[in-house]
Amino acid sequence: MKVVNLLALVDREKCRGCKTCERVCPVLAIKVVDRKAVVDAEKCRGCAACEQRCPYYAISMVKREEPVVVSVEVSAVDYTKVEELCRRAKLHPEQIICYCTATRAEEVAAAILQGASSPEDISLRTGVRTGCKVECIQPILRLLEVAGIKPEPPKGGWQWYGRTPTVWEIPDEVKKKYARRGFYFDEDIKLLDRVATAPLQERSDS
Repeated sequence: MKVVNLLALVDREKCRGCKTCERVCPVLAIKVVDRKAVVDAEKCRGCAACEQRCPYYAISMVKREEPVVVSVEVSAVDYTKVEELCRRAKLHPEQIICYCTATRAEEVAAAILQGASSPEDISLRTGVRTGCKVECIQPILRLLEVAGIKPEPPKGGWQWYGRTPTVWEIPDEVKKKYARRGFYFDEDIKLLDRVATAPLQERSDS
């Protein structure tokens, strides 16, 4: 569960309609209409990306009158399907994949099973990617991929650029080439496999 206490507020006098805010928002909550940025308060997750990147200092973060709780109830879906999705993506269901919001792989998997089909929709539902917005895009894309979903980056957006290869996908010739330089890919794979396949903790909702 994430509690959102902040909301982006646009100073229309300062706004120049450059669309920087629109391009950096991880949940697509801000759009330029008639050369002025407009915030969808229901969608805004208070991440401050728009405030931090606005070249005209036209956006500020203000306290919401009522906090917004963001979460996906994992117990609302079949947990065997949640676990299957995570394991296929080489992720442990209980593994934290977004350190900023402490979002676990199981919650993202549950969001996908409930119909989320893009990183933006997943972020909106779970709060993932509303911190640094850097590390967690990759596990999200991996989970979407094993679910048979291939999302396209938002048109004109800067939110993400595609999935990077995992250690399991490194070609043998690359492993061999760099083995003498202190890279131990096969050992890394063994360790990560142990993490991904480790037993679940005893669940209170089981």
